Amino acid sequence: MQDTPLTITHLFGRAEQYFAHKTVTTATPGGRQRVTYGEWAERTRRLGGVLDTLGIAADGRVATFGWNTARHLELYFAAPCSGRVLHTLNIRLFPEQLTYIVNHADDEVIFVDRSLLGLLAPLLPTFERLRHLVLMDDGPGGGRAASGDGESPDDLAGHELLDYEELLAAAEAVDFHVDDENQAASMCYTSGTTGHPKGVVYSHRSTFLHTMGVMMADSLGARESDRILPVVPMFHANAWGLAHAGVACGADLVMPGPDLSGPAIADLVVEERVTVAAGVPTIWMQVLPQLEGRDTSHLRAIPCGGSAVPPALSEAYRRQTGLPILQAWGMTETSPVASVCRLDADQGSLSDEEQSHLRAGVGRISFGVECRVVEPDTTTPVPRDGESSGELQCAGPWIAATYYHDERAGDSFTADGWLRTGDVATMDERGRIRLVDRTKDLIKSGGEWISSVELENELMAHPLIKEAAVIGIPDERWGERPMACVVLEQGAEMSADDVLAHLAPRLAKWQVPDRVEFIEEVPKTSVGKFSKKTLRERFAP
Repeated sequence: MQDTPLTITHLFGRAEQYFAHKTVTTATPGGRQRVTYGEWAERTRRLGGVLDTLGIAADGRVATFGWNTARHLELYFAAPCSGRVLHTLNIRLFPEQLTYIVNHADDEVIFVDRSLLGLLAPLLPTFERLRHLVLMDDGPGGGRAASGDGESPDDLAGHELLDYEELLAAAEAVDFHVDDENQAASMCYTSGTTGHPKGVVYSHRSTFLHTMGVMMADSLGARESDRILPVVPMFHANAWGLAHAGVACGADLVMPGPDLSGPAIADLVVEERVTVAAGVPTIWMQVLPQLEGRDTSHLRAIPCGGSAVPPALSEAYRRQTGLPILQAWGMTETSPVASVCRLDADQGSLSDEEQSHLRAGVGRISFGVECRVVEPDTTTPVPRDGESSGELQCAGPWIAATYYHDERAGDSFTADGWLRTGDVATMDERGRIRLVDRTKDLIKSGGEWISSVELENELMAHPLIKEAAVIGIPDERWGERPMACVVLEQGAEMSADDVLAHLAPRLAKWQVPDRVEFIEEVPKTSVGKFSKKTLRERFAP
């Protein structure tokens, strides 16, 4: 057989050669902008020329600080296809975390949306090796307005603010060629909930294979006929592979830009006749009320991940759109899609309640990836009975083997090379995985483990409860006891006794929280997950 390297240039070439007529639509403050793949490909090749003009090293790190747009998609391919390494900066990280990862990755250039320049400008003096700053003008609400006091050259730490479109207009298109499939293509850092974020470097080969995985029918099934809306940020875990897969298969892409509000996303879903819309649960909570009475018949899948999908939310979508939420699981270290929860052929005849229970799991591990559920601090598998729990571990061609220049890697990988995910899970005889909780979020009460996820699902099944997060608080007698932090629907009224009365028939008595706190909003992490660390700092210091 021919030994052909598996590189991202192949994904790019398919869109350029076969799908030049398909489109990338970007929602902007001034309206929706459309570009064909043919136009996009020509711009992407010229962007490769821009990187040459700027003198970016052959393997230099090219950072982005931007929303999901067609320009960001150009960078997604121009950097790796020209041999460089794309580094997507998470715009929601704390300033000290951004400083750490820009310096740790040795970023040479940052491409920043105007609307985000005000967040980045104060940090420029802290970036040790940054050589260039390129502005992508995404419309109103930019640099001066975002900073509050206006940008001047002094505010930019001596950096000349280069204009993206001017650079592109002056550049020559370049040929893309990458010989080594194991060469670094991109890098992304974890959300850094404990300590500094950790860097994961993706190779061309791992990205190529992950793209194939996302295109498989039993995964997300990206295809040419799709119109894909990746609400999940391009700066977080490769936009779940949908940016690469959409380009590779020639699907139309709909980029949401900066407005991720419920009404804005609902309008895009309906008016652009989106077939696949992917985002975290908090997004879909906001979108659901905005879809009432509107035509969503074109939708075929609503992938959701990042945190556990409450069954009540999935069922609400099934009633509203005819489609339950399609729960997927993964993490930065798994590129990220590692499993997708599709029902088996013989499970379609089960009752609605039984199907809902199955969809609350994360499904079977993706083709190409291996997983095991093991006893703590061992490699001994627990019984595959759907009840016995242990740590979920993964291995495969798009699973990280280590972290980038980070001595903490030893804690996250086993002696035989498997990734320790930090998730506690069960697995049944068919290999279907159900996440019990994050290791750090389990509550140990009187020697028994309580799943915060299970309690949260039961709480959010109540029609008056909008959001709920459960944490463990110290208890002299039991060690820890669960406390529920509850957000009510607007205008709703409930007492703590009402909440506990709702839970009583659904849980064992020792699992029912001892305390209920009503809060205005559950704090979120930089990637939209519930920040239980913040709640613990507030209620259980």
